[in-house]
Amino acid sequence: MRESAGWWESALTSPWARGAAAVVAGALPALAFPAPALWWLAYVALVPWILLARSACSNRRAALDGWLGGAGFILAVHHWLLPSLHVFLLVLAALLGLLWAPWGLLVRALLYGAPGARRCAAALVLVPSGWLLAELVRSWEHLGGPWGLLGASQWQVPPALRLASVGGVWLLSLLVVAVNTALAVLVALPRARVPAVAGLLVCAAGGTTAWLWAPVPRAAGTIRIGVVQPGDVAGADARLALGETLTRSLAGRGVRLVVWGESSVNRDLARSPAMAARLAALSREAGADLLVNVDGRHAGQPGIYKSSVLVGPHGATGHRYDKMRLVPFGEYIPLRSVLGWATHVGKAADQNRMRGARQVLMPVGSAGGLRVGPLVCFESAFPDMSRQLVRDGAQLLVAQSSTATFQDSWAPAQHASLAALRAAETWRPMAHATLTGVSAVYGPRGEPVGGRLGTERGAAAVYDVPLATGTSPYVRFGDWALYGAMLALGAYAVVTVARTLRSRRGAQGPGGNR
Repeated sequence: MRESAGWWESALTSPWARGAAAVVAGALPALAFPAPALWWLAYVALVPWILLARSACSNRRAALDGWLGGAGFILAVHHWLLPSLHVFLLVLAALLGLLWAPWGLLVRALLYGAPGARRCAAALVLVPSGWLLAELVRSWEHLGGPWGLLGASQWQVPPALRLASVGGVWLLSLLVVAVNTALAVLVALPRARVPAVAGLLVCAAGGTTAWLWAPVPRAAGTIRIGVVQPGDVAGADARLALGETLTRSLAGRGVRLVVWGESSVNRDLARSPAMAARLAALSREAGADLLVNVDGRHAGQPGIYKSSVLVGPHGATGHRYDKMRLVPFGEYIPLRSVLGWATHVGKAADQNRMRGARQVLMPVGSAGGLRVGPLVCFESAFPDMSRQLVRDGAQLLVAQSSTATFQDSWAPAQHASLAALRAAETWRPMAHATLTGVSAVYGPRGEPVGGRLGTERGAAAVYDVPLATGTSPYVRFGDWALYGAMLALGAYAVVTVARTLRSRRGAQGPGGNR
């Protein structure tokens, strides 16, 4: 195995070849996400990148390997944005890729040369922790949010979903990177096979323990809901009319809540009594409350909001949630006075959307007061938002989204997969309703409920959604995996500084420099 690692290192003596290899190595994990969904690849996909960074001839080169690999990762996971952002996506990838430069330094510091067993054992904790810190920083909504977290690639693996209920998607990322690190040590440092094998066994034992003994939610009956997906229809009025037709087809089927996708209504109901009356009549026909999504100006307020609005048989119930976390460049341009030129090179927002102030629970009258926690599109990527809704008492999570701009890309499948993670983390079922697909529903363990509505059609589907009670460890204890990673990195920094100071004192001699 050492010979294969040596060949890998010697073949990349050219800076240009090495740079290209870093970009490709960073892009490789994207294949673990939908649409390819090669989830198993996530456990080996980082090995080439780790081997590259550990072999860097200098700290500067290791940081560059981390940066270029990070840029390749961001570009590959978000490549479907290229038709909208054009060259600006390359700029964003280069900027966000910088977050992995310290990770490249960390890999080299721990694994360069012939490290002993103790240093390799430390790498099994610190390399995943450094990766998690990069994920945390880029998860800030103004930097693009937590789309493409490495742990999210495990959305269809039941043992991984059980682990997510314990420590969230962050714990999954730690596990995946730890396995990659152990495999890289086995390939490049066969004399350190003992800590590497021990690390793999610990990861396997942790996953097995979670699968066998982690607590599970308690069943609490079912609720029948409908999801309306009009499909790829041109024009807001035509889309609305088709949504009404599909909703009427659900009448008499015992549905208690009908969920529409993002921007399914283009007029604020308070400003348009006729639209409010039209939807109330539709609610009466369907025998269910409607959760629609309004993209428009609110009465008496400036700007445009994206709002989840609950409509019952007597009109809007008064429960409205205004989207709080907006998509950078898609719904607003950060520092528009400086970056406004993005509107000339892509499909960036021509005007900024307005932000909501707080999350909202909506009791559904036709479902016996079932408490629904709405999220709008991009917000389903944020684990803290669904966690807070459940802490507030949500029994059903709903994401209203639209990826119509990216209809023929990996984006719709990537977006729908996030609902499985949010459901598993919180022990609450989640419905992901879109205008054009992919729409899907997941139960309280992240398991799929019924069939998905793909991007190839418009349809209305009925789901008998299992409800659950209980508080998952992740909802109870929150982002402890993140805090543990930061604590480990902080301890490593303290030890490193202390060693550096001791070595400097030793170099100065007993009397020091006077």
